[in-house]
Amino acid sequence: MINTPDPTKPPRLLDQVVSRMRVKHYSLRTETSYVDWIKCYIRYHGKRHPKDMGAAEVEAFLTHLAVERNVSASTQNQAKCALLFLYKEVLGVDLPWLDNVTQAKAPKRLPVVLTQSEIQAVISRLGHCH
Repeated sequence: MINTPDPTKPPRLLDQVVSRMRVKHYSLRTETSYVDWIKCYIRYHGKRHPKDMGAAEVEAFLTHLAVERNVSASTQNQAKCALLFLYKEVLGVDLPWLDNVTQAKAPKRLPVVLTQSEIQAVISRLGHCH
């Protein structure tokens, strides 16, 4: 017997997410990533349906990622984008700005600067290229 969706039941949440992402022409990699983050969020909150949760639960999850899981800032931001997509595009809920989220630490990148002597060494070698 083939499993066909019951037209009397609304589509499952993750099917709705995928459908909405495809309408908006998101890439397959983004689709996969967002679905994974949404599943992780739902599991983190004891499999509660996202429609029964809101900004406080999103903030708690994103803070958990930064503090307990020690994810990078870009990873935390990707999870945040996935959840904002879920709430705004699928559930039709605008979450207030998430002020109470502990932000993951962005890596500090030191600029690479050559010393004057290193610059002189580079310039002096430029004339030797024929």
